[in-house]
Amino acid sequence: MFKLILFYLHKIKENPFVLQSIKIMILRAVGVITLFGLTLFLTKNYDPKIIGQYDFIRTYLLILGSICILGTDQSILYFTGMLKSQNQLGELKRIYFKMFFLIFIMSLLCLISIMVVGKETICFYFNDSKLYGIILKATFLLFFYCITIFNTEVLRALESIYIAELFRNTFKYLSVIIGSIVLFYIQEEFYLVETFLIGFLFLSIISTIMVFSVFNKNGNKNSKKSENEISYRFIFLKSYPIAISTMAIFLLMSFDVIFLKKFKGNEDVAFYALAGKLMALLLVVMNSVNITISPKIAEQFFSEKRAELKKTMRSSARMIFFTSIPIVLFFCFFSERILGFFGEKYLVAKEPLIILMIGQGICSFFGAVQVYLNMTGRQKTFQVILIFAVIINFFLNKTLIPIYGMNGAAFSYVVSMFLWNLVVTIIVYKKDKITVFLT
Repeated sequence: MFKLILFYLHKIKENPFVLQSIKIMILRAVGVITLFGLTLFLTKNYDPKIIGQYDFIRTYLLILGSICILGTDQSILYFTGMLKSQNQLGELKRIYFKMFFLIFIMSLLCLISIMVVGKETICFYFNDSKLYGIILKATFLLFFYCITIFNTEVLRALESIYIAELFRNTFKYLSVIIGSIVLFYIQEEFYLVETFLIGFLFLSIISTIMVFSVFNKNGNKNSKKSENEISYRFIFLKSYPIAISTMAIFLLMSFDVIFLKKFKGNEDVAFYALAGKLMALLLVVMNSVNITISPKIAEQFFSEKRAELKKTMRSSARMIFFTSIPIVLFFCFFSERILGFFGEKYLVAKEPLIILMIGQGICSFFGAVQVYLNMTGRQKTFQVILIFAVIINFFLNKTLIPIYGMNGAAFSYVVSMFLWNLVVTIIVYKKDKITVFLT
């Protein structure tokens, strides 16, 4: 047995892809522990209505942020892989500045749009007279949220993967962790959302400094500047389909929260959000692998290294599936104990949790299908597929949540995710003869 363990450890050391994925998973596990530490503290000490409001604003930032970032957080990886295959990475810094400016313009437009829609419309739709003020604050700080997310992916593109993971999964929770503890002891829990939002102001500044530091450190080493400068138009054309795809994915993950807020209130949002956070453990596995292979897929595809590309997709599918299944089984068998740990009130999320876990476990069968089309220049195809999935998800949530509540929300999410994963897998196999799913 000991020799077998040593054998597998030796194999892992010989495979940089597996080793890097494991390291990223460890960093993400630290982020998950941080998130659940925060969640546990909040569920034990804060009113579910306040937690529900906090989770709603998190969802709001996900949706609006996906619009403002305009797909640049993913297209920067595409450009990195493309430029690397052409030995022209010197152009990447210019692309960064242009994307930064695009994010600022989009954030400003979103702020103006929210002000035009106005207080009466927003408060009427959600039946919450206090919601507009919080949404306005969130929209005002949206730019800093977007820059933090964008810089995280830029650091990843510049191969500072471990620093990027710390920003993605740990640092973004520090302000709300410290703030929530302080607010609890001074009995001002109502300002939890503001504490969460203000953290992104500092994170955006720190992450921007780190990006410039890495740019200056790398310089133009082993690369040359592109003879043809990449224009705003070219960046937009490559980014906006990814933006629509990213927004579609976030909508698939957010319609349930939005409709629960409208039809059931903040408490149900808090209960369901806990089930979603527990399901996020599976997303940690998938995203850890996706982070490692995204630039690699682009580079291998454009370099026409088909054998290596097939091997990358096959290895990633196996790793995602066999890491996900034990987590699914654990949460399904011990759902009551796990939810009870956060408080008896949260036991109502048992059935939604099991539905979400089983559904996400099934989706893990499809491997790294989420990033393949975006990294191989088929962003528009992916966009169309996800738009149809969003439409299905919208109508399922609108129909099922008023009747079945959280169970309806979970079922809607699972059906939508399964359908688009299946369709993308079929298209990739037909077009490229590459098997992205587990074999």
